[in-house]
Amino acid sequence: MSDERPQKPSLDKPSLDKPSLDGTSLEKAAAEGAAPTEPSPEKAALEKAAAPARPEAAVPAMRASDADRERVVERLRDAVAEGRLDMEEFGERLEAAYASRTYAELEPLTRDLPPVPGSALPGAAPATAPAPGAAAWPGRIGGTGTSSTAVAVMSGFQRKGRWVVPARFNAVAVWGGGELDLREADFAEREVVITCVAIMGGIQITVPPGVQVDVRGIGIMGAFDHSGTQTVPQPDAPRVIVNGLAFWGGVEVRTKAPKGSKPLGGDKPRKEL
Repeated sequence: MSDERPQKPSLDKPSLDKPSLDGTSLEKAAAEGAAPTEPSPEKAALEKAAAPARPEAAVPAMRASDADRERVVERLRDAVAEGRLDMEEFGERLEAAYASRTYAELEPLTRDLPPVPGSALPGAAPATAPAPGAAAWPGRIGGTGTSSTAVAVMSGFQRKGRWVVPARFNAVAVWGGGELDLREADFAEREVVITCVAIMGGIQITVPPGVQVDVRGIGIMGAFDHSGTQTVPQPDAPRVIVNGLAFWGGVEVRTKAPKGSKPLGGDKPRKEL
């Protein structure tokens, strides 16, 4: 008998081996597992432009003064008188004006109203050319007032040349006259108030071009006049408020260039013979 045992028929089992990868598959797998490559300079520039800008540090808002608030309130009162605002709107804006602390809070209150010359806030004032003969205003604001009162009774007074106008100045002329020349003067503050009382007398105030003038006086058988060439107020120029009473007298405010300055048109034309 033969020792050989019959072999069992072999059963083909499904192959458990992983499928072989060709060269293309290996390169693709390596590309997927590799670290990301740096973008091209053009792509980086486009991504940087599309990225949202980082917020910059907020710039502190400029503080508004009491005079700035009063200027806005006065403009609102004029708007009510002109019929541009009703009383409800006026009340809301009036409350907001007195509660405002910065120019940014004041500016929207008059944004939809027609501008008035000289009423623009410093933060929104347009740049204008210097007025003839006007010096650098920031250098002329500051200091201590030379005098705060001038009185003339059947006589006269005069303030001219280099002197410092205080924040509050009182001028009284009774049967007399007075002259206040501010063309070469310095100003203790950016806003000065000159209170004039003229009884059967007269007071003359001369200011240089570029200064904002606000005349509010009351005349009884008298008058408060503002004459001379009116110029656009300079952004850094002081503001002069003239109020008071003229009884059988007058207060004249005139705008005139300092001595020695040339007019806008240059030299005066020669007369033909």
